[in-house]
Amino acid sequence: MANETLEFALLAWREDGSWNASRLPDDAAQDIGIALDALRVQQVDGGAIAMLAIDDSFFIVIRQVGEDMKMMMSDALAALEYEIAAEVLELLDIDSPEEDDADEPAGDLNLLSDLGLDAMDLQMICDDSEKYPDEQLESIARQIGFGDKFLEIVENL
Repeated sequence: MANETLEFALLAWREDGSWNASRLPDDAAQDIGIALDALRVQQVDGGAIAMLAIDDSFFIVIRQVGEDMKMMMSDALAALEYEIAAEVLELLDIDSPEEDDADEPAGDLNLLSDLGLDAMDLQMICDDSEKYPDEQLESIARQIGFGDKFLEIVENL
């Protein structure tokens, strides 16, 4: 995985105490609306999580629990080059970055804290420039409990 550019989107949710995951359509990695619609449909206890890896540049995590939607993006500067990243910042009501801004994550870094991944750990994953977005998302999936399901999907892309 490390030397390939992977772009994908997947959905994960807990049902009856077990994690499930499925791949979202390929165009979900370019159209945030597809991921948001999939989250709204997948209403279960604890909500659902969408993970999007965009090229070898950045990732997006979205979580919906009931009516509450939370999002984060690993690199706000991606909004300068990717329309989907600009859409995320707009949905988060965050101003577009300037080219000389630091590459920082944007959004709610506590969106997975009740699942065991706090803001500091998520920040460390975002800051790990040695890993590609798919590897960063794998770290997140492993820490919250569905790493094997995540790998099943990614290995079959």
